[in-house]
Amino acid sequence: MRAKFDATGEVAIITGGASGIGAELARGYAAAGGTAVVFDVDSLPDMDLDSGRVLHFSVDVSDRAAVVTAVAHVVDTFGRIDGLIAGAAIQPRVDLVETPAELWERTIAVNLNGVVWACQAVVPQMLTQRSGAIVAYSSGLARFGRGQAAAYAASKGAIEPFVKSLAAEVAEAGIRVNVIYPGVIDTEQFQRANPTGSEREHWQRTTGIGTPADVLGPLLFLLSDAATMSGSTLTRDRAYPQTMRESTDGE
Repeated sequence: MRAKFDATGEVAIITGGASGIGAELARGYAAAGGTAVVFDVDSLPDMDLDSGRVLHFSVDVSDRAAVVTAVAHVVDTFGRIDGLIAGAAIQPRVDLVETPAELWERTIAVNLNGVVWACQAVVPQMLTQRSGAIVAYSSGLARFGRGQAAAYAASKGAIEPFVKSLAAEVAEAGIRVNVIYPGVIDTEQFQRANPTGSEREHWQRTTGIGTPADVLGPLLFLLSDAATMSGSTLTRDRAYPQTMRESTDGE
């Protein structure tokens, strides 16, 4: 995807950036001239970049101390943080009555607390700069629910009110905080959460299944100065399937 936004000289932290949407964003942000710093327990794939503008820190976002330490290192290295994309998440599939306490707590720790700890760590630097953009992921499952997804839906359901509250706190400092609903995207996590062909056919039929590249433009927009809103929600739900887009080209 050709970069449509200029991130030259800027630095963004991407949690969960080693795969899926986050990895696509790391590539796209670097292509737009920025430095993408990935926080993820998994290692980065080969991104075919020689610029050094995609960096990786091994960070478990549920560990507040580890997040604080990693963010401090980013500030020491670059002197600024222009963006935070809080995308790290896990999506277990299990009936509620069979969900062990440890799994429930781990899901909340990564999907919700991980967003909170990252925001707590980056906001002081953004307050000093009096600028910055934060984007957190929610999910359609937070709105509509799904069997065997109670922990994931609950963790994502807390994101929107958290973001609106934080946005109100930091608005006067010029910091923007927004939510994105990426829609149904074909990632490794999606495939693990939807292991059968019938499940994937359901999503293809009802909402369409996008690719990580489909979310790159909206995320770059939210990180850019063009996105003048804060405390808002950008929704990509019900995107057209690729086959439908191809069939309507030229009409």
